[in-house]
Amino acid sequence: MIGRGYRTPWIAAAFAALVCATGAANAAQCGNSAAGFEAWKREFAEEARGRASAASLSALMGTSYSTATISADRGQKSFKLSLDQFLAKRGGNTIVSRGRALKAQNAALFDSIEQRYGVPPGPLLAIWGMETGFGAVKGNVNTLSAVATLAYDCRRSAYFTDQLYAALTLVDRGVLTPSTRGAAHGEVGHTQFLPRNVLNYGVGGSLDGTANALNSTANFLKGHGWRAGAGYQPGEPNFAAIQGWNAASVYQRAIALLGERIDGR
Repeated sequence: MIGRGYRTPWIAAAFAALVCATGAANAAQCGNSAAGFEAWKREFAEEARGRASAASLSALMGTSYSTATISADRGQKSFKLSLDQFLAKRGGNTIVSRGRALKAQNAALFDSIEQRYGVPPGPLLAIWGMETGFGAVKGNVNTLSAVATLAYDCRRSAYFTDQLYAALTLVDRGVLTPSTRGAAHGEVGHTQFLPRNVLNYGVGGSLDGTANALNSTANFLKGHGWRAGAGYQPGEPNFAAIQGWNAASVYQRAIALLGERIDGR
């Protein structure tokens, strides 16, 4: 006899399997080609009712499958380069020289950011230069289409489903629009924030403004454990915050090195 509040292991396992199967049956089905994208949008919109507004879901229904996004997602070969090769490919010396100039030209802005968040100019300028060439190349892929495509794509569907819900919230807030364009994975602004990070760390709305983007980036680093006055090279306390920015080891080391050179340390 099974008492109340207790299940034998095989019944508990069967119950868990049933819950998972029911959830899977109700979930919008991911896919690996454009063929199922339109059906997926309809399924997702039905699931999202109550979590997203009619206006944002209408924006979602206007998205298209982004082949540019899938191509970029499958071809991130630069992260496999050595540090020297990566810096050469990304123009490390140019980032340092332009970063130093911008640091001098915007001293008051960087002073205020460091006072508020504890983050010195170097890492912020390194990220800004690495991500968009200091705002010169912010991307030309439709943001909602990019995020929706990756939410549909089976490779990282759960992660980008969360990003899609964040993007729909940003549409409702007027931070994103159906015509917003950015990088291939849905990153936007001068330092290329994904939608969830815009919600969690964005300062002042849109990240298309330089000051908003830099303050938001410093807020992100502080939110990932940045400690004022501590070092940010590998093995030092603040390197972990840089690791939170990008998962690629070569990228992390590049930001730390370029930031140090910009800061003159």
